[in-house]
Amino acid sequence: MSIKERLEKIKERVFEACLRAGRKPEEVRILGAAKKQSAEKIREAFAAGLTLIGENYVQEAQKKKELLADLPLEWHLIGALQTNKARHAVKIFDLIETVDRPAIARELAKRAAKIGRRLPVLIEVNVGGEETKAGVEPEGLEALCEEILALKSLELRGLMTIPPFRPRPEEVRPYFAKLRELLAKMQQKFPEAPLKELSMGMSHDFEIAVEEGATIVRVGTALFGPRPQ
Repeated sequence: MSIKERLEKIKERVFEACLRAGRKPEEVRILGAAKKQSAEKIREAFAAGLTLIGENYVQEAQKKKELLADLPLEWHLIGALQTNKARHAVKIFDLIETVDRPAIARELAKRAAKIGRRLPVLIEVNVGGEETKAGVEPEGLEALCEEILALKSLELRGLMTIPPFRPRPEEVRPYFAKLRELLAKMQQKFPEAPLKELSMGMSHDFEIAVEEGATIVRVGTALFGPRPQ
């Protein structure tokens, strides 16, 4: 199956999930999670109508972005960010989805200010309480929101999560519902902030995420096929 055919199938599934949830399909954006995928595959996805790309690593994204400079793509960082990579990240990405602690927020703000930029960010939340996963604990979310909203060169747009893996997608629903509820709480607490984005759901569970309010679904293997080793 070609990338074009796969993308059409994903769009159909998003559309059907929106119908079930009483949502408008245009409220949901499909992000191509392109870790280890070639620039050629991203080009093929763009030709099929995809404009939003997610990368896990700063250097990998930088190389691909240079190769695809002729395409009007939007680039998101969806992997963990080390503080020492922040100065490169602010130049490469349109949005950072994985801010999970004050130190990285402050470093991004400092680097963005230096190049005269207001950088959109999402806060990554560890909704499953897994020790191996990045993300702020739900109890620490409000304080981190406050911290980021005080940084003039960052623009907080919403929340992101990578929930625990479950073989049955339906079992992940409570985690997506929890992130939606957390966003609603933060919207009430900080009405002045443009908190609209919920980045959640991947290849095997994105329909459930859409039913629970996702505005960005991060689809890798379902779009590009298996990752090269």
